[in-house]
Amino acid sequence: MGFDSRAKRQKVTSPSDPAAARQAAIALLARRDYASGELRARLERKGFKAEIVESTVADLAEERALDDARYAGNYVSYAATRGQGPLRIAAELKALELPADLIEAALAGGPDWRALAGDVRNRKFGPEPPADWPEKARQARFLQYRGFSSDHIRLALGADFDLD
Repeated sequence: MGFDSRAKRQKVTSPSDPAAARQAAIALLARRDYASGELRARLERKGFKAEIVESTVADLAEERALDDARYAGNYVSYAATRGQGPLRIAAELKALELPADLIEAALAGGPDWRALAGDVRNRKFGPEPPADWPEKARQARFLQYRGFSSDHIRLALGADFDLD
């Protein structure tokens, strides 16, 4: 039994068919988990009408085949293992149109962000603390880009030192 690549490229024949929208949504969810806003956008790009997409997404959420809280938790876990901080993860989840309360709950259930900032700094720059202010600033910019807060960065870089 071969794979028919033409089925993947076919346009939606009936944009108002709820069964076709559900089938497309299930096919997308079979590959990976989606946030509801992300799935909604994918189905609309495929050509389904907005009303059909809304009802399909609502039905899948009711059946728990689509769960924004689960998605947020998995996303936080995945991004944290890649060394990203809570500010960056929150911004990415907000861009996926997840509610703020779900984002906060997922971040609260995430790793110890202070320890993660220290681990990320150690992996990139080694265990020795920065020797001078320019190096400290460089490491701080790196951690800031990764999405760590200033408190996390201060703790990861160690105590302030005196150049005198």
